[in-house]
Amino acid sequence: MKKGEIVLIPFPFTDLSGSKNRPALVLVSGEMDVTLAFISTQLKWKEDTDVLLKPTKENGLKIESVVRLSKLATIDTELAIGRLGRIDSKTREQVNKNLIRILKLDE
Repeated sequence: MKKGEIVLIPFPFTDLSGSKNRPALVLVSGEMDVTLAFISTQLKWKEDTDVLLKPTKENGLKIESVVRLSKLATIDTELAIGRLGRIDSKTREQVNKNLIRILKLDE
């Protein structure tokens, strides 16, 4: 897995009561673990740091979605179910800018 790829993953619920298979964006890929941002179709809950994704052949999404940069998880790479696609360079730049904002790396 590489940064910018969209993968299908069992993403954990925030209360750790379970998980649900859903697409996620790879942010950091290590040898054994991967850090991901949750992707949601629930546009009504879009936050200002979320990044809108329109479905394309390249990203493999079926409907308009948002990358929820406030919903991150680090999981074992073995849990990945499959690869859906990847984001383009313009979207990757926006993700990087928003991560800097949300993690307050510019202070």
